[in-house]
Amino acid sequence: MNHPHAHAKKGHANTIRLVAWETTRRCNLSCKHCRAVAENHPYDNELDTQASFKLLDQIKEVGDPIIILTGGEPLLRDDIFDIAAYGTKLGLRMVMAPNGTLITKENARRMKDSGIKRISVSLDGSTPQTHDAFRGLNNAFENSIQGIQIAKEAGIEFQINTTITKTNLDQIPKILNLAEKLGAVAHHIFLLVPTGRGKYIADSEINAKEYEETLNWFYDQRDKTTLQLKATCAPHYYRILRQRAKKDGKKVTFETHGLDAVTRGCLAGTGFCFISHVGRVQTCGFLDVECGDITKQSFKDVWENSTVFNEMRDFNKLENKCGICEFKRVCGGCRARAYEATGNYLEEEPLCSYQPQKNTQ
Repeated sequence: MNHPHAHAKKGHANTIRLVAWETTRRCNLSCKHCRAVAENHPYDNELDTQASFKLLDQIKEVGDPIIILTGGEPLLRDDIFDIAAYGTKLGLRMVMAPNGTLITKENARRMKDSGIKRISVSLDGSTPQTHDAFRGLNNAFENSIQGIQIAKEAGIEFQINTTITKTNLDQIPKILNLAEKLGAVAHHIFLLVPTGRGKYIADSEINAKEYEETLNWFYDQRDKTTLQLKATCAPHYYRILRQRAKKDGKKVTFETHGLDAVTRGCLAGTGFCFISHVGRVQTCGFLDVECGDITKQSFKDVWENSTVFNEMRDFNKLENKCGICEFKRVCGGCRARAYEATGNYLEEEPLCSYQPQKNTQ
């Protein structure tokens, strides 16, 4: 669906589809891979309720994206349901990314009443031992499962998110199985991007070969599960989708809307952006380059005029292997991984084993 005023300056249609908004950096967990290095104390200069409403008004000017209320832990924000209800009233699809440990019958009811359409809860292990070790808190697994069940009873659909590292790679089939048993609507896998605390477990990052094997396995599950499957921070999956579908004589069908929409690999800056707890705009949460500040300029101004956003939208600017790759429009490589490895977000994706067929563009 195109929005008449959701275009980049150069006339490309860059329909805004997803906004991840870090409503607070405060969190009750201390996960090993945390981008935000979040801790359990109040943070200064977080957008207050009125500033939050204003931000939602400004996002609505640009299009009708899904708003992911994330954190930290969004349930630690007192006004989170006011924010959700305000977005719902504007006609935005509001979803939330709690860690599951703080969900109660009371706040699950408030979630539902405020119009939260779906929640995502992360499970990074199929057992309490593996998940709790990753999340830095005893009983995190048990409490998340309990939270999921409470949300389900309240009539809120949920998806399971899993960040894949060397330590849990062998458990992914079991986590998918658990997601099915719990009654999830989707399983989204995330490939570790070593930023924030994730830098300190960079040696847990799977290598290019394991990456390719995992994504091929994920592709194979499409016909075996009723869950929606989506790979995030794994743009190569969109190359694999096309390669495998061609080989299997299948047509690649793409949903274009919704949280499970499968369109292209890296959406950073094209259909997606991230807004920090203090109003800093980035193309994604892992690419730590400021593109604008909504406390000083309008969201529309940032989305349409930021140099970084416009560079990300011009696939001809991609460099080296990514620049000559015939899949660059569907994959694009992870810009955050390229930036972490080289300091240049247009450089080739470091975790890709594919050799492009084209040598000239």
